[in-house]
Amino acid sequence: MKKLFLKRLVKPLAVIGLFLVALLSSSFVDNYFEISKNLEIFASVFRQVNANYVDDIKPGEMVKKGIDTMLKDLDPYTTYIPESEIEDYRFMTTGQYGGIGSLIRKSGEYIIISEPYENYAAYKSGIMAGDTLLMVDGKSVKGKSSDEMSKILKGQPGTTLNVVLKRDGKEIEKKIVREEIKVKAVPFCGVLKDDIGYVVLTSFTEKCSKELKEAIDSLKKHYHIKKLVLDLRNNPGGLLHESVNITNLFVDKGQEIVSTKGKVVSWQKSYKTLNNPDDKDLPLVVLVNRGSASASEIVSGSLQDLDRAVVIGQRTFGKGLVQSTPDLTYNSKLKVTTAKYYTPSGRCIQALDYSHRNADGSVGKIPDSLIKPFKTKAGRIVYDGGGINPDISLKAKAASLIARTLENKLYIFEYAVMYRKKNPNIAPAAEFKISEKDYDDFMTFIKDKDYSYTTNTEKKFKELQKMLETESYMNEAMKEEIKIMEKKITHQEKEDLITFKEEIKQIIEREIVTQYYYQKGKIQYLLANDSEIMEAVNLFQDDNKFNSILAGTYKNSNETEGKE
Repeated sequence: MKKLFLKRLVKPLAVIGLFLVALLSSSFVDNYFEISKNLEIFASVFRQVNANYVDDIKPGEMVKKGIDTMLKDLDPYTTYIPESEIEDYRFMTTGQYGGIGSLIRKSGEYIIISEPYENYAAYKSGIMAGDTLLMVDGKSVKGKSSDEMSKILKGQPGTTLNVVLKRDGKEIEKKIVREEIKVKAVPFCGVLKDDIGYVVLTSFTEKCSKELKEAIDSLKKHYHIKKLVLDLRNNPGGLLHESVNITNLFVDKGQEIVSTKGKVVSWQKSYKTLNNPDDKDLPLVVLVNRGSASASEIVSGSLQDLDRAVVIGQRTFGKGLVQSTPDLTYNSKLKVTTAKYYTPSGRCIQALDYSHRNADGSVGKIPDSLIKPFKTKAGRIVYDGGGINPDISLKAKAASLIARTLENKLYIFEYAVMYRKKNPNIAPAAEFKISEKDYDDFMTFIKDKDYSYTTNTEKKFKELQKMLETESYMNEAMKEEIKIMEKKITHQEKEDLITFKEEIKQIIEREIVTQYYYQKGKIQYLLANDSEIMEAVNLFQDDNKFNSILAGTYKNSNETEGKE
């Protein structure tokens, strides 16, 4: 019996022995020893500081800073999520959180309500855009940052907040019951022209593919659409499996959409479509820009690789990295980059190389010498290492300095708040325009406000003046020339209000529309003034051009336009 027992024990002991040999191999032992040694050093330092430092320390904050600093050298997507930030993480993945349902922004020492979500707690309580938060549950919120205020306002649905607001110089008390806030991944769908449908997808949260499918089905049922524009502009991405589900709406079952490759074998996966498509033959245009990242690039890149959609806009962000979120102790998580993803043609669109940093710690773009060409299903040339390059590239509109300044200083927002108080009703969102008198009123409104700014030309000119002085070229004749040139290039804010009038008017109109019709109205207004939308509509009205782009025979397609 004893011999039989020993005999049975030999095999598992041999396996354990082999494991120990592997465990004790020099590379593993060195790595394990380094980790253990440094963890012990870190704990020792922390104990000594906590015991002996002259002032009291905040252990939680101190450790978080240490972890954040440690992870900083990896990539910006590998982050530590403490228990206090789990609600924000939940919102990123589900689009849901407990709170009052409102956008907020900093204004001076206080936080103002910039936009209550329609039909949610803040809206139901009568809170309006422009209201200033003074107190919450009897405590002053003066000096709080937007992040600090956000944490105060969020909480368990059903709990109550007592807030004191300031509106038109008067203090107002409000009781708000927090509720479950669900921010829709599809905030708007509609018809652009004739039979062309349009859907905006703003994030890749749980069940966003279901939302998108319902929106498309609704457009087919009520408007009989036969073509579709899918807007992924400024969509930062989200859940990888939802990008596969969304692509599956348009491509055959069993098609590989994305594959991942990482150091750990378990992260080397292939993600294929599992269902028969709903809209396999629906002509499709996808809109992208610099803000389209991650899952947005999987959808646009795979549809491009499979010649299923024409991609229009600007080159995308270039994030070809996949993150997982293992649980840590005390209800915290670690979001860690575990793999790179590859579209059906085999390309990885990651634009920055975090694995090979420069001497100063910075990272550079993937060099052109390492960017490789790949082919779509129809043989079109596409490239890796720099985001998704559209089939039709459009130049992004750059906002003028004066427009950005007026927005950043909240002057346009404040004028829109004032406008709504004076005007109970306005035209429908898509039709709304301000009059010349309204614009004159706006100029009067900002007359005594500081909206000064320095152009890049002026900055460079100042640098030139300093260089001339440093190198002793600034003689009297040169000074006179400088004065003449300075007068010519120095901008005048009041003149810029006229020069960039149409641009500023559109921003004012957009902000006013948002005051009356919220997010849905804002999108409706933008649709009526969007040149990229019009490009998609024009393309759909030219079947030959649309089909030749997908076939790779159109001269101005991705292959001939090349890389930006």
